[in-house]
Amino acid sequence: MRLFSSAFANGEPLPRRFTCDGENLSPPLQWAGVPAATRSFALVCSDPDAPRGTFHHWAMFDLPPTLTALAEGQTPLGIRGALNDFGKQGYAGPCPPRGHGSHHYVFELFAVTVQRLECGLQPTGADVARAARRASCDIARLTGLYAR
Repeated sequence: MRLFSSAFANGEPLPRRFTCDGENLSPPLQWAGVPAATRSFALVCSDPDAPRGTFHHWAMFDLPPTLTALAEGQTPLGIRGALNDFGKQGYAGPCPPRGHGSHHYVFELFAVTVQRLECGLQPTGADVARAARRASCDIARLTGLYAR
């Protein structure tokens, strides 16, 4: 499975519009090569370079298996979302500490073998990532860089 974006290439800088210093929009994402066993998707965006350990910026789950893309700033209706590590629902763009150097923002798309992911009533991004890893048949990653 492959995950890509029309806004940035893997390992390249994230455009400012997708960060806390810009419009704080989620970037457009597309995927292909989905395994036949896929019953739903989970999407997690995290920063493994955060000073206190991995920081989750976005997590959605139970995305339909027919979905192949998310437009810029899009959260499809009816999709279950988790709390990001800012304690809010939805996307919260990269916002590393000033002078901390370039951080890696890893978008992970999990092809999940169950239609509904079991990760609690009000899951966090970490909860979704754990549950998705256990139930996935494939994972695609796309990494963007950002520094302030």
